[in-house]
Amino acid sequence: MNLSPEEKTIGRDNYYDALEVSRRDFFKEVIGAGVASTATLGAMYFGYGRVDNPVRVGVIGTGDEGNVLLGAMNPNYLQVVAISDIRPSSIHRAFHGDWASEAAIAARPGLMKVYGWKTEDEARTHVKVYERYEELLADDQIEAVVIALPLHLHAPAAILAMKHGKHVLTEKLMAHNIAQCKLMGRVATEKNLYLATGHQRHYNVLYDNAVNLLRWGVLGEVHYIRAQWHRGNLPGRDSWALPIPGGEKGTDLSGKERTLDPISSQLKELEKDLKSSTSPVARELLQKKIAQWKAWNDDRRIAADQFGYEERTLPNGRLRTAMEELVRWRLWERTGGGLMAELGSHQLDAATIFINALRADGKHVHPLTVHAVGGRHTFPLDRDSFDHVYCTFEFPGPGYDPKFPVGYYDPASVYPDPKIGVPSFDQDENKKIVVTYSSINGNGFGGYGEVVMGTRGTLVLERELETMLYKDSSVSTRVGVRQDGGGPTLDTQASGDGGPLAKAAEGKPVSRGYREQLEHWAWCIRNQAPENRPKCHPEVAIGDAVIATTARVAMSNAQKNVGGYLPFQAEWFDMNHDATPDGSNISDERTKLDAAS
Repeated sequence: MNLSPEEKTIGRDNYYDALEVSRRDFFKEVIGAGVASTATLGAMYFGYGRVDNPVRVGVIGTGDEGNVLLGAMNPNYLQVVAISDIRPSSIHRAFHGDWASEAAIAARPGLMKVYGWKTEDEARTHVKVYERYEELLADDQIEAVVIALPLHLHAPAAILAMKHGKHVLTEKLMAHNIAQCKLMGRVATEKNLYLATGHQRHYNVLYDNAVNLLRWGVLGEVHYIRAQWHRGNLPGRDSWALPIPGGEKGTDLSGKERTLDPISSQLKELEKDLKSSTSPVARELLQKKIAQWKAWNDDRRIAADQFGYEERTLPNGRLRTAMEELVRWRLWERTGGGLMAELGSHQLDAATIFINALRADGKHVHPLTVHAVGGRHTFPLDRDSFDHVYCTFEFPGPGYDPKFPVGYYDPASVYPDPKIGVPSFDQDENKKIVVTYSSINGNGFGGYGEVVMGTRGTLVLERELETMLYKDSSVSTRVGVRQDGGGPTLDTQASGDGGPLAKAAEGKPVSRGYREQLEHWAWCIRNQAPENRPKCHPEVAIGDAVIATTARVAMSNAQKNVGGYLPFQAEWFDMNHDATPDGSNISDERTKLDAAS
């Protein structure tokens, strides 16, 4: 983040003599021996196997994120037999893919591409389409469901699915409040079902390699992690404020009030371009875009209020329709969780992964305190979620308690002889790791990523795709990573000499972890045992939700001038304890969810 091209090359062009073992070397041997194919690299890397019979899965919610998950499906592990969504545009993209841009179609190629079906009619002979997810859950053919609905619907859909005996993978954040998260975890335990949450960094090779570096002590004593997700969104150019099907009232450049309908306008422009185009390739692409925009235009027929979305008068006096709440659900506290739920939860999950890696006893580390502020600094009163958040977390570091030894970076203390046990030291409450996080709109400088700082070096992770390692305390110090097989390869992007993983993927970018996350979930379902469970199981997902939610509570307190500082309580992270940081009540949520199901 914020590094010059020259600085970025430092972490790629040299080697680091201290490193001798690499899981990427293991990859090279496996691929060279012909043991693995591109379809099972994740299985070989993360240690799970193939499945003999793909899990029959239904996907509930096929919007932006749902279609990313559809695009990540491996037919050898998962057979999509049903989808559910109330929007015609989402169903269209589920089959045909997203042709808005090259990046969009790469991330959302559609079921026809993934499973090799030539037409939508052929695809529909394999995949049932439901409007209401309750109908999908009543389908006995379905063994498991992926849930990518707006946040406020995660718990109702997941709990109903588990009551129908189906395993669940729900998108992050786990649920809308902590009481719902805990109820979901308890139902999964009661029903003996797998419940996973989509924090895909647990299955990202880049992050797994970073964990190994931390355990090897390459960075020395880690004391600070800086994370950010900055975006250039501005009023009138906001990726979370998508156009409303059917249009909305607004003002033109002269200040005259009129109905603005950018979807219909764009559709007319595409049809005009098609009439004038003579290139067969261009015409085919335009036809695909026109079909997609027509489906988006068909969304205007949805009676959003019949699906639980609400009309509301905003503080600026404007009427927000139920359709707007559906389309822009991330902007509202009732339906979404704002920047901490949508973005911050991923990066605090990553920070927790890194800090957990420093422990010799395998236990999860929870933060001690958070100091957070935020507000709506850039956007008008057209939302109630903050557009800027700034957080500082304190985590216990090595040496903070006697079971968390100071000498963690010594391999002998990280992997102690079982006969000797983990070394013990006196507690030092000054031994903390500070994690700062910012997510803003209006300026995308620096993009998103994490910087892990230690006494021996700095590790920079950018966009889940690239790592750079710097020796000591300065980015001007030339240090790099071996590319010749003699040590870990840190550059896991596909460009240049990216290493065996990227090359084995035939030039495709290294997976962000979606595919491996889905594969492992399916493998666990087919190989049920206490030792086999998804990496982001309920205890982990609840922890991520508590961190994001507590930060939101702290920000709300700061806005009320009652302070933005909060200490964490251990009971909040305990699935079987009723305490919550946000005031959500287990009994109340159980009553509401029982009524909904």
